[in-house]
Amino acid sequence: MAWLQLSIDCSETEAPLLELLFGNLGALSVTLGDAGDQPLLELPPASEQLWHRTRVTALFEGERDPRKLRTELAAVLDNRLAAGLHWERIEERIWERVWLEHFKPMSFGRRLWVCPEGESVEQAEGVVIRLDPGLAFGTGTHPTTALCLEWLDAQDLRGKTVVDYGCGSGILAIAALKLGALSAIAVDHDPQALQASRDNAEKNGVAERLSTFPPETTPTKQVDLLVANILAGPLIQLAPRLTRLIRPGGRFALSGILAEQQSDVASHYRSFADPAPARQCGEWVLISGKGLPAVQLPSNVE
Repeated sequence: MAWLQLSIDCSETEAPLLELLFGNLGALSVTLGDAGDQPLLELPPASEQLWHRTRVTALFEGERDPRKLRTELAAVLDNRLAAGLHWERIEERIWERVWLEHFKPMSFGRRLWVCPEGESVEQAEGVVIRLDPGLAFGTGTHPTTALCLEWLDAQDLRGKTVVDYGCGSGILAIAALKLGALSAIAVDHDPQALQASRDNAEKNGVAERLSTFPPETTPTKQVDLLVANILAGPLIQLAPRLTRLIRPGGRFALSGILAEQQSDVASHYRSFADPAPARQCGEWVLISGKGLPAVQLPSNVE
C-alpha cells in the first residue's frame, strides 16, 4: 500500500495552525521537525517551543486525490506557503511505531492522563486514556487538545451527557466518559475519525456509552456539556447548531482558536452563554461558558 506524504517548511508561529489544518483535512499523522539546524533541549510534554524553521509533515491515504487536496489547501494558505508544498508517494512503513517512540504519558489537569500501550502511570487516582497513533487527529500533544482535556478534568462529569463535536480520534469524548460521564456523542464529517473514535472507545472500555454520528444525522436531544475542538471559522458558522445542542444552563468549551480570533468567536456565543475568562496556551485559546437558564414565565401567563 502506498501513502501520500505532504511536507512544508514554515515559521514556528505557523506550524501549529498547519498541524491543525492537516488534521482537519484527514491526515493519518502530522509530525513537526527541524527544517534548519537548530537543536532544542528536551522539553516537557505539550511544550510550545518549536524550531524557528519548522517542517510540518502530514501523511494521507494513498487513495486521496492530490489535486483535490492541493485545491483545499490553496483555499486557506497564502501563496508563499502554498508554493512551498512538497508531495511524494511512499510505500507502506511502520510510521505508527516510529511516531510512538516519541509519545510518552502526558498529564492534563489534576488526574487525567493520556498514555500509549506499554507505558504506565504511577498516580493512584489517575484517570488513564489508552491511545496510540491512529487514523485521526487528536492525541493530546496539540495545545488545543490539551486545553480541552484540562477543561474536562476540571468539570464534574458524573452522570452527565456530552457531545464531542469534531471528534478526531475521540479523545475528548473518551476522556469525558472515563471521568464519569453517563454517555457521549462523537461527531465528525470524516468516517475515519468516527471509526477511530469507536476503536479507541473499545480499547478504553467505554464503547457501550459512546455513539458516533456524521453532522447531518447528529441527534438533536440537548446534552449537559459540549466540547468542540475545531477551527475558528467553523465554530462561528456552527454557532446556532452547537448552542441548540446544549441544554439551558449546560456548559461548553470551544478550542482551535487563535488568540486574535477570540473576540470574534466569543461574540457569536455571547447571547447564549455566560462566558468564563478564556484559557490560553501559547497562541491558542479555549473559550468556555455556561448556557443561560431557560426563561421562566409567570404562572398566570399562557
